[in-house]
This record gives sequence, structure tokens and C-alpha cells, in this order.
Amino acid sequence: MPASKRFFATLAALPAGGLSPLSRYTVANGVLYMVIGSGMLLGPRSVLGLVLAEPGSARLLGMMLTIIGWFYVMGGRTGAESFALATVVDRALVPIVLGGLVLTGQVAAGEVAAFAVLDPLLALGAYWIWRRG
Repeated sequence: MPASKRFFATLAALPAGGLSPLSRYTVANGVLYMVIGSGMLLGPRSVLGLVLAEPGSARLLGMMLTIIGWFYVMGGRTGAESFALATVVDRALVPIVLGGLVLTGQVAAGEVAAFAVLDPLLALGAYWIWRRG
């Protein structure tokens, strides 16, 4: 099999037996991040009601969210429970970091409020699914 064909076959592969509810949740979170990020990249002043001082900053944030979403989708598709649980840890830290940035005046609260709330809620969802499993 040519390397390019094998590359895409490997990229599209799923674990035998399919994905667990936790993995499917992680993939869905990644799709959500990619949709929000793509929206910010294409229409930086219209997504989530964010009004950033600089449309270029919104586009940069949108690109970063799209990339994070891609990695969540692909990580979730591996079926690795450890990947899904790692997302709980990183998303639980988001409001701490964003709160520090707001308190030091580096960003406006309105620019990061949606992420400071959404990320820990999604982390709790993943943790709850893992606990049920």
C-alpha cells in the first residue's frame, strides 16, 4: 500500500469494537470546538457574542480552537480513556488561567467568560461519563 494511502487509512482507523461513550463525548467536544473556532476564524465578531478589541486576535483564537478541536476529535477516536481524562485536567485549569489574565488586566472578562464557563462544564461532563462507565 502506498504511504499516502496508508497514512489516510491509519488516520481514519477506529479501535476494534467502536468507541466508548467517553470517547464519543470527547469527539463531540472536539467537533464543538472546531465549529466555534472556525466561526471565530471566519467571522470573528459574530461567534458567541464576543466583541474582541482586535479581529485578528479573534481569528488567532479561532484557529487555536479549531486545532484543539481537531486534536480532541482525533484523540477521542483512538478510544484511549487516558486521553479523555487528560482533557478533564486541562479544561479544569482554563478558568484559573483566564481568571488570572482578567485580574491582571491582560484581557477583558467579556472576552473569555464563555470559555471560562464552557471548558469546566465540558470537563465535568467527561468526568461524569467516566465515573458512570
